[in-house]
Amino acid sequence: MSGKSDVQADFMVDKLLELACDGIVVVDAKGMITLISRAYADFLGIKAADAIGKHVSEVIENTRLPQVLESGKAETAQLQLIKGAYMVASRYPLHQDGRVVGAVGKVMFRNIHELNVLHERLTNLQYQLEHFRSSSRGPGQAKYSFHHITGSSDKLLLAKSLAEKAALTDANILLQGESGTGKELFAHAIHQASARAMKPFVKVNCAAIPRELMESELFGYQAGAFTGAAKGGKPGKFEVAHGGTIFLDEVGDMPLAMQAKLLRVLQEKEIEKVGAPYPVAVDVRIIAATNRNLEELTADGSFRNDLFYRLNVFGITIPTLRERPEDIEPLITQLLEKLCDKMGRYVDSVTPDAMQALLRYDWPGNVRELENTLERAITLMDNARNIELQHLPDYIGGFAPAEQPPKSLQQQMQNCEKAAIQYALKFSKGKKAKAAKLLHISRSNLYERMTKLNLSEKQDSIK
Repeated sequence: MSGKSDVQADFMVDKLLELACDGIVVVDAKGMITLISRAYADFLGIKAADAIGKHVSEVIENTRLPQVLESGKAETAQLQLIKGAYMVASRYPLHQDGRVVGAVGKVMFRNIHELNVLHERLTNLQYQLEHFRSSSRGPGQAKYSFHHITGSSDKLLLAKSLAEKAALTDANILLQGESGTGKELFAHAIHQASARAMKPFVKVNCAAIPRELMESELFGYQAGAFTGAAKGGKPGKFEVAHGGTIFLDEVGDMPLAMQAKLLRVLQEKEIEKVGAPYPVAVDVRIIAATNRNLEELTADGSFRNDLFYRLNVFGITIPTLRERPEDIEPLITQLLEKLCDKMGRYVDSVTPDAMQALLRYDWPGNVRELENTLERAITLMDNARNIELQHLPDYIGGFAPAEQPPKSLQQQMQNCEKAAIQYALKFSKGKKAKAAKLLHISRSNLYERMTKLNLSEKQDSIK
């Protein structure tokens, strides 16, 4: 009776698979196909009977059923490329007694035309969404997120963790670190992760703005405020950043007079345009950055102590590259990908010798110097596919001198002896008796050695 029931059950399963309009495939724990629907087999251009007993990867292109068997986790509604077109598929593991005994894959659409139409619609919607985001955000927007900060060293992870926590607040942030460490990258990422992400992100390089123009650049001016002023006036950087974030780079170079005005903005949440009769309220989060030691600047009076504490509500120090050498190799991989895309070039790899030179170097210019070095190397590669020692600057180890065999031990000892005698004669101003005494040999012995080493009377009185 039991055997008859099993046969009947198998028959019912086969009939259900035949009637199924969707594509269905079942595999065992080893990934071997045990069942496949006629619709799926027809789509693949095979006979269902021929697929049974074969590994699923031999039958279905880009299948992920083996990964589902290994992970034991379902994957739902994912795109899968088969025969040059996309399908939406779901995959489910089959568990028995706490272990994975198989998996089921299911194509969610009845025909490929329907799927292609949906895929085209989704692509168009995605394009429209990106276009809307770009147009609604305007020109001043953050480009990078925390995903772009590469590295797994303890110091970098600490800085990244602090920045992620700071992003969730509205507190002012002070980023400190040497030039090229990535302070601007952190500022972008903090803005992107904050509640202000959809609002403006405005960058200001305090060291690049002439002192006499800084007030009008930051706060703007009214029409007719001064000779040459624009007819309708001009909004300042703070006004443009309203609702968003303003990034004050190189804030340590800001003149003292402007520091006082910035302090007022922090305290009163308002700005005064040049020539305006009344202040304007602004809602701006400030991220300041500097490569200078602000504590020292406050001590010598070149930076206001009260402004420092206002900016340093959430202080984050970005580590140098020499403090995180384990991050250099993954950074090289990321930067090469970025540079190759920018330059339209291809780099297969960095040779072991070149990589060792890059890892040994101290990188005083930090990540920016590393990026510039790699860009230079790519430019010098010509038709090569690998970055080699010769493509790196000499000071990093790019020049590989031709190796010469060492001289004989006797020759090297003679050279050392000759150098010692010459130095002694120079130190004694050519007085051989004194030179011999310094060398702990007799004067006659000194003459013998000079003769043997071809040191003439003219040579021994070293100038």
